[in-house]
Amino acid sequence: MASDEYLLAVGKDSRLAALEEIGIDDLRDQKIISFSRQNLFYTERYFAEMFAEYDLARNIAYTCDDTFALISLVSAGLGIGFAPQWTKDFPNRNFELRKVRGVDFRIGMGVAWNTEDPTAALDDIIDIARSLVRPPRHLATALSR
Repeated sequence: MASDEYLLAVGKDSRLAALEEIGIDDLRDQKIISFSRQNLFYTERYFAEMFAEYDLARNIAYTCDDTFALISLVSAGLGIGFAPQWTKDFPNRNFELRKVRGVDFRIGMGVAWNTEDPTAALDDIIDIARSLVRPPRHLATALSR
């Protein structure tokens, strides 16, 4: 139905914010903020494997359970972390989003339902689908004027 891209969130005062292009090697001296959930979902598992593959796991300084906490830690200058692209719309943000060469990560969003009762969450599924095709609220307001 849709996909979301994850980018590197860096504090505005970070030396990485000034770089036009960031590579994995640029992360070697950085403190990393990572998601850490007991039941690792695809997103968290992907980054855990990537950090291990590039020998960055030892750089993980903080872990958190949600995107807002990760962005708050990055904004406070405590490290860097991968965050969904939609965080670029946060107000009063003290971070920048940057692509990292060699890390192309998109999460697809799909639909699943119970085969025993395929209509159990039908209204919720329709609401989600509609929200994906509606313009953002501020744009809808501007268009209605």
